[in-house]
Amino acid sequence: MWSAGKTGTCSGTAQRSRNPPDTPALNGTVGGNLPPSRGRGCQRLYNIDAVARLDLVRTLRELGLDLPTIRKIVDRELSLPEVAAEHAEALAVQIRVLRLRRAVLTAVAERGSTPEETELMHRLAQLSEDERRRLIGDFLDAVFGGPDAAPAFAGVMRSMTPELPDTPEAEQVQAWVELAELSLDPDFRAALRRMAEDQAAEHARNDTMGPRRDIAAAVRDQAGPALTAGIDPALPQADPIVTAFTAHYAHLIGRRDDVELRRRLATRLQSVNDPRRERYLQLLAVINGWPAPESLAPVFDWSVQALRVRTQQ
Repeated sequence: MWSAGKTGTCSGTAQRSRNPPDTPALNGTVGGNLPPSRGRGCQRLYNIDAVARLDLVRTLRELGLDLPTIRKIVDRELSLPEVAAEHAEALAVQIRVLRLRRAVLTAVAERGSTPEETELMHRLAQLSEDERRRLIGDFLDAVFGGPDAAPAFAGVMRSMTPELPDTPEAEQVQAWVELAELSLDPDFRAALRRMAEDQAAEHARNDTMGPRRDIAAAVRDQAGPALTAGIDPALPQADPIVTAFTAHYAHLIGRRDDVELRRRLATRLQSVNDPRRERYLQLLAVINGWPAPESLAPVFDWSVQALRVRTQQ
């Protein structure tokens, strides 16, 4: 233990204060704490106050502060809390950059990406919040019609907007990069556009007849229990279920339930069952921190098969 008035040499001070042997000498270069005296052989002697300052220098160096900044702190030219706050903010930026880099490299390794794909992923991961919003805004406008979008789509567009947190986890960054790539796919945009147009036509008729569930929700509610119960879509036991959701669709579009309508419905459900659409919703949930969405692919597969069987000639 050190006590008031007691002094020690450079090497002894380093050992007692758990500093590297060169830290006392280094401490002398930052000012404000020159040793009070010299012993035999002109060795510097350090008292208890000097040891405390040495510990501060060591701590600040380990925290990543540079020597000129440490000197100003020791000389009380700078406030330690203010410097700490600025340094913490700078570290937060560095950590975010490192997380982005790690996420991209992990995705490249897992997907076996080409150099071109790697470059695209890196650019997408580096986008600012405004740039991300513009990218997704352009995608949603292309799908739903931009300023001319039907009012019913306003909520849908909001629900399809990713919100990457300020400090995202690695899996959220990876999900954002994949979702952004999907949003840039012209084929995917065109497929969603066709779905939106079909739904807009159904909504337009609903406006004159009162609100109705969209066909995807109706099929889910009707065919889901049948799938769970293990009913074969090709057997007669599935007839009442198929009749129920085809009747709903006939009412939605104002046509009678016949073979042509069932073929049209099969095509409609097949388009809704695009795996890219489901993947988009899964990635969206990861980015926004939502629960994983239920997969409706098995329900749509069952329904399409049931319709195909009943429309064969």
